[in-house]
Amino acid sequence: MIRLQRRNTPLRLFDSLCVFMQHKSWKKIKNMVHWSPFVIRSIPGFNWLDMQKHCECEQRCLSRLMEDVLKPYVPGYHGDVEKDGQKYNQMEDLLAEFDYPCVMDCKMGVRTYLEEELTKARRKPAPRPDMYQKMIEVDPEAPTLEENDKKAVTKPRYMQWRETISSTATLGFRIEGVKKEDGTVNRDFKKTRTREQVVVAFHDFVRGDSEILNKYLTRLKEIRATLEISPFFRSHEVIGSSLLFVHDSRKQAKVWMIDFGKTTPLPDGEELTHRASWVEGNREDGYLYGLDSLVDIFSSMVDSET
Repeated sequence: MIRLQRRNTPLRLFDSLCVFMQHKSWKKIKNMVHWSPFVIRSIPGFNWLDMQKHCECEQRCLSRLMEDVLKPYVPGYHGDVEKDGQKYNQMEDLLAEFDYPCVMDCKMGVRTYLEEELTKARRKPAPRPDMYQKMIEVDPEAPTLEENDKKAVTKPRYMQWRETISSTATLGFRIEGVKKEDGTVNRDFKKTRTREQVVVAFHDFVRGDSEILNKYLTRLKEIRATLEISPFFRSHEVIGSSLLFVHDSRKQAKVWMIDFGKTTPLPDGEELTHRASWVEGNREDGYLYGLDSLVDIFSSMVDSET
């Protein structure tokens, strides 16, 4: 099955999947939509084509990934198509083979911002009341006395603080959201920081099903082994990308790499380890460090179930 993204207004994959699955006729829709799903646009209240600005970077990455060893682990990309004067990206619907799936998005890496974003923000470190508000909603004790007086924080301050409160800083990944088979969505993972907290969240996601755990572990190991030989991965800084976990009651379970809007190529001849500590300027993203953590956690969970 193919999903579409409007060229100027696409969406993050996890968000689109949540919207799609919340529709009361989801199963019927899933079965009726085939290669050309323009019919989706006629469904009342169905707005998953209009959620986020299109990113040319992601389109370029997916095009290259179709020629890389990572192809089996990313959404299939099928080029552009035009409808009613609008251009769309045709992408594989990762839920097509599942019935009422559970979905989890894990943001990978030790940082979710590009170095150039941090540099740019430092050039004009204007106080941001909106970011101050976001900060105190998560942790009222986080701002300094000066920031409380101004009721504002700078973007660099907010960006770096945001990573420290979650498992991004401790484990090299964080849970962004979970979608259960009954339609409920949980995004309350901003302060899920420790390994123990993550394990509790994972157990809740799979409901202690050892077969699903094993399938996820096998897939994670396959992805890691493929990443280590991938020419694309070696030559790109992978920021803000996620691993999408999907399973259903039939015990089907898979993991895909998604979201490449901040994945950027390195200068010719340069490569990253994706495990080395990030020092500003070295562009290390910690993707494999985070994947190592995931494999270790899932391995321990599998062992505890046997």
